Amino acid sequence: MTEILFYHLTQKTFQQALPGLLERCLERDWKVTVQLENVPQRDQLNDHLWSYRDDSFLPHGAESSSQIRAPGKPQDQPIWLTTTTENPNNSSVRFLIGGAVPGSTEEYNRLIYLFDGHDEEAVAATRERWKIEKKAGHELTYWQQDEEGRWRKAA
Repeated sequence: MTEILFYHLTQKTFQQALPGLLERCLERDWKVTVQLENVPQRDQLNDHLWSYRDDSFLPHGAESSSQIRAPGKPQDQPIWLTTTTENPNNSSVRFLIGGAVPGSTEEYNRLIYLFDGHDEEAVAATRERWKIEKKAGHELTYWQQDEEGRWRKAA
């Protein structure tokens, strides 16, 4: 059964929080797919992952676009950015940003929903996803940022 985690962003944006979570996945040798809602969001994240820190970057590829610097071969990428439900890098972890919804859960060890706690529509949509995933019998955990932006398990 797929483990499903919900990350409630209250202090940082997903662009600020996601790189640290991706680093932890790579430390465990997990391949990751990040599914975003739209192409502009994907292209912005692509640029951000190359330059989010002065001393580091996160190796990744993305769907082809005139905005993407290096699409790369999906199967060779530790992190793949997409707006689709495909899993071209055979990842075991999938991040779902905003309103992104997976095509299936079976092929993943973990699904991780990141949502903006200041966006009422995002919170409502995530509550619905929680109900759907719970009814499907998945193990769910809920994490929320504290005042310093650290993750605290809340459920």
